[in-house]
Amino acid sequence: MAHTAMSGNGTTAGDDPLQTAVWRLRSRACWADAAALLQPDTADAALQRAALLVERCLYTEQGWEEAEDALRTAEALAHTDDERGAAACERGYLAYAATLLGVRDRADEARAALGRTAALIPPGAAGRALLDFRRGLVAQNLADAPQAARAAFRRAHAGATAHGDLLLLSFTWRHLAGLALREGELAEARHGFTESLRIREELGYLVGTAPALASLADAEAEPEASRLREEARRLFQLLGGVPTWLARQLAPPAAGAATA
Repeated sequence: MAHTAMSGNGTTAGDDPLQTAVWRLRSRACWADAAALLQPDTADAALQRAALLVERCLYTEQGWEEAEDALRTAEALAHTDDERGAAACERGYLAYAATLLGVRDRADEARAALGRTAALIPPGAAGRALLDFRRGLVAQNLADAPQAARAAFRRAHAGATAHGDLLLLSFTWRHLAGLALREGELAEARHGFTESLRIREELGYLVGTAPALASLADAEAEPEASRLREEARRLFQLLGGVPTWLARQLAPPAAGAATA
């Protein structure tokens, strides 16, 4: 449930120092600080800044106007098909987040923007995997169409594998595992959730680790499930309660309830 346009930038030794700094802040839920490091004077920088602020909206349910402003700047600076397609993908993701979180119903806008992205970014291009993933999110969470979501997530998974996008792979593993869990395929779900958690821990993607732990807990038996949820709860609190949508899943058991 998160953006991956910057995946691979700053995550390994030898990367550009600016990208390393941006990644470290982003991974620790400091999106505004990360965005402040970027001067939106080129299409790439403006898009990256917008992507950070859009991601903040999804994780914190705040900062919508700032994200809109940053996105308009990115759209104005986009001149090539790849740049326009990437900006449209962010537009669709912001509209998806607003709809999912109940801010405003922008489902039609999300679908239209992702459709524009598909017209601008050809199959096999690096940005296509991210588009497929986001189309899967729309199918799963806005249209309640699990079969369409699975097909989109599988295309995204293949694209992320082909382009070595590890962070996106952590998302496709997790969402494919979620669909498997929904169908009662526990072994498949457990494998996918485990892979997602492994990648996020290796990348140091702290803000995505608590959701990965909580998802794996849903596929595990006790006492392992409770241990994973407690670990997720500690990390969630350490990061100031983000992502906000994880709070209900990690709520402590009611007083008197049995715990492991």
